[in-house]
Amino acid sequence: ISERYGYLIPIDIGSKGSCQIGGNVSTNAGGQYYYRFGSLHANVLGVEVVTAKGDVLDLMSCNRKDNTGYDLKHLFIGAEGTLGIITKIALSCPKLPTSRQAALLQCPTFNNVRTTLSTAKEKLGEILSAFEFMDYEVVCLVQQQQQQTVLIEEDDESDNPFFLLVETQGSNSEHDREKMEQFLECCMEDGFVVNGILAQDGKQMEEMWNIRESCNPIVKADGYNYKYDISIPIPEFYDMVEEMKDHLSTNYTTRSTRTVSWGHVIDGNLHLNITTPGIFTEDKTLTEVIEPYIFESVIRRNGSISAEHGLGQCKNNYLPMVKDAHVVMLMKYVKDMLDPHGIMNPGKFLPSYSSSS
Repeated sequence: ISERYGYLIPIDIGSKGSCQIGGNVSTNAGGQYYYRFGSLHANVLGVEVVTAKGDVLDLMSCNRKDNTGYDLKHLFIGAEGTLGIITKIALSCPKLPTSRQAALLQCPTFNNVRTTLSTAKEKLGEILSAFEFMDYEVVCLVQQQQQQTVLIEEDDESDNPFFLLVETQGSNSEHDREKMEQFLECCMEDGFVVNGILAQDGKQMEEMWNIRESCNPIVKADGYNYKYDISIPIPEFYDMVEEMKDHLSTNYTTRSTRTVSWGHVIDGNLHLNITTPGIFTEDKTLTEVIEPYIFESVIRRNGSISAEHGLGQCKNNYLPMVKDAHVVMLMKYVKDMLDPHGIMNPGKFLPSYSSSS
């Protein structure tokens, strides 16, 4: 609907064909344009919420500047439905860009990825909208399943194992194209990008994004998926993947596993996925090898165990590992005040505890 009036929704996620905006707000969904437009905390102007007591909270003020009292809407954004049900939303929607450019690139090392990112910020500046990362393993899996070749020439895994999808959004096609070409020329002349293609039209841009957006469903079809959505400081982004590969090879020999990764490297968000190819039931032994080891490793790197997918019922009991005890207790006080009988999405988000504790 927004596009009909010349506007865009400021989040873009892989599940956009099936998700709903209320769920997006309740989970504070991120996506590939997080760097450009920010989080839903930054884009939601107002909400209406029904509490556990049946009270309807009108927090629908759409004033961009409003310092009258606590800004309570932020309590419900990202609370995963544990404090109330969001029934209305006022969302700030930017104008649709009249110019979009995209390039698919290959880098030999992750240090080259970091240099390319720094160069993109410098050369593309205000029009840089997305900077997506995929490793060789996931791109090959997508390529095999779709029975088509990737848009760039396939190189030996050991030579150029990292793929990047870079997109810009602006208002002047000639200006934006020139900036993108200068960025690519700089990257390739200095050798930290060894292969790449600049989309020539909307169809080719769509094909590039299809590779990136196919990662999740194709990996899901590979076998039981042990999925981790984490934030890692960019200098250690791929170290996390390599550490998990080493950890699994040493501590799990029951059956073969596949470790693949992709993510929004521009904001440090890594989607690390481990599968058991052809096996679609959980192996509890493997889960115990992965957890809590992976969370401890993330915390050791000063990262986050949940970047954009939330805590739900799988990570909620790890919250005390990442938040100060006083912070967790304050969260429990808020929960007890708004939902004294624990009826709002019980067993999710906060560590397991009784509402009377």
